[in-house]
Amino acid sequence: MKFEVIKKSSKSHARAGKLYTNHGVIETPVFMPVGTQGTVKTLTPHMLHEINVQIILANTYHLALRPGKDLLKEKGGLHNFINWPKPILTDSGGFQVFSLSKMRHITEEGVIFRSHINGDKHLFTPESVVDLQLAFNSDIQMPLDICSPYPCTKEDAIKDLDQTVRWAKRAKDEWEKRHTGQMLFGIVQGSYYKDLREKAVEMMTELDLPGYSIGGMVPIGQINEISGFTAQLLPENKPRYLMGVGLPENLVQNIADGLDMFDCVIPTRLARHGQFFTKTGRGNIRKAEHRSNDESLEKGCACYACKNFSKSYIHHLFKANEILALTLLSYHNVYFLVNFVQNIREKILSGEF
Repeated sequence: MKFEVIKKSSKSHARAGKLYTNHGVIETPVFMPVGTQGTVKTLTPHMLHEINVQIILANTYHLALRPGKDLLKEKGGLHNFINWPKPILTDSGGFQVFSLSKMRHITEEGVIFRSHINGDKHLFTPESVVDLQLAFNSDIQMPLDICSPYPCTKEDAIKDLDQTVRWAKRAKDEWEKRHTGQMLFGIVQGSYYKDLREKAVEMMTELDLPGYSIGGMVPIGQINEISGFTAQLLPENKPRYLMGVGLPENLVQNIADGLDMFDCVIPTRLARHGQFFTKTGRGNIRKAEHRSNDESLEKGCACYACKNFSKSYIHHLFKANEILALTLLSYHNVYFLVNFVQNIREKILSGEF
C-alpha cells in the first residue's frame, strides 16, 4: 500500500508513478473505466483485460441496494463476484447525494436515501460506508461526502465542505480500526471557489490519508482551472485523483497539472449514443455518410473493433438496434482513452511531455 513517483516532467507538473494495491500495481497516470453496478456497460472482464484496463470503478450506493452487502460478503467480495482480479475503486455514494437530491435527506449523522428501486429508506453514514466497502473488498475506497451542485452559493459550498470534512474524520477513525490494506482517499470539495478548495486541501491533508481526490460539480469551462489550482496544493508523495473527468481535451491539461488518476462514464455513455473517439475529435456512427464506409472507426487503431469491423457494419448494427453496436463502440472508446493516457505516460518517461 504505497505510491511512488518514478519520473517528473521538466516541461510541466506531469509525473509518472506506481500505486501498489492488494490486487496489483497501477501505473499512473491512469484512466479508470466506470462499472457502476460491477460491470463496465456492454463489456466483459475479458475485453477489459484485452484493452489493458488496470483498474475499474464501482459504486457503493448502487451495490449496497443491489445485490447488497451480505451477498457480496458471502461471495468473498466484489473481485470474486464479478471475476475481476485487478484493482477496484469504489465510490462512496457521494455523487448520488447530488444526482438523487430529491430522494435523500442530509443530517449530521449521514444521508437518508429513498431507494430509486423500491422506495425503501437507507441510512448511509461515514462508518457504514466504510463498512460496506470493506465487505466489497475494494482496493481504494472513498469516504461519504457531499458533492455541491452547480451553481451554489458560497455559504452552501462552505456548509457542504465542512460536513464533508467532519464525515471524513469519522470515516478515517472507522477505517483505522478495521482496514485490511485497503486505501482510503480524502475528497477535496469547495465547488468553484478557489479559497474553499485551498481550505479543503488544508483540512483534508491534516488527516494524512493514503491519497486525495478532487470532487465536486464545476462548469466545463472551469474544470481545468479549478483542478489545476487544487492539484498544486496536494501532497506530492500521494496519488492525486480527479473524479469524473475523461475527455481527451481535458486529460492532456489535467496530466500536465500533475494529476494521476481519472474516471468517467463518458466512453460507454457516448457509445450508447453512437459516438466514438478519434484523434481529430468525435465521430457519430449514426450519420448516413458511414452507411457504406469500409474504413475502421479510427485509422491505425489496434482495438478489436477497428481491426475487425468497418464503419459500414457498425452503422448497420446501430440502426438495427443490435447490442453488438454498443459493445464495439464501447470497446473502441475505452481502448482509446486507456491508450491515450498510457501514451502520455510513456512520453513523460521519455521526457517528451
